[in-house]
Amino acid sequence: MTPVDLKRHTLLSRLRLALEIVSAYARVRYMMRGNEPEAAVAKLREYARRHPLAGDPDTEIVAGWRLGQAVMKTLRPLPTDSRCLMRSLTLLTLMERRNLSPRLVIAVMSQPFKAHAWIELHDTALLPEAEPGYERLVEL
Repeated sequence: MTPVDLKRHTLLSRLRLALEIVSAYARVRYMMRGNEPEAAVAKLREYARRHPLAGDPDTEIVAGWRLGQAVMKTLRPLPTDSRCLMRSLTLLTLMERRNLSPRLVIAVMSQPFKAHAWIELHDTALLPEAEPGYERLVEL
């Protein structure tokens, strides 16, 4: 399977991806223990074993969106912390392995206080973006 493979996948390749997602989630949980998001993102990016990628932005966005959907579908039924930050960091880990250069966005709303995180690639949100009223706090 190439890093940006847009064809239908076999059951075995989907199982491999699900295992990669669960493994990435476990790594994210470990990195977040005692670390701020900035430090965790730096460590996750440093750890990534990169695969070469030769794709145009549109192909990369489609691949990133599909990875995002796979992360949400895989983590949703598991007894894990599948809130937006953990989903986003898991997707960031998968995308870094594929050399896709994702950007983690954390935004907040002051009244009532809420926070939200998502991943962007080429200025396109790959996980559900914050609704109007949120201000971007940080981009990593």
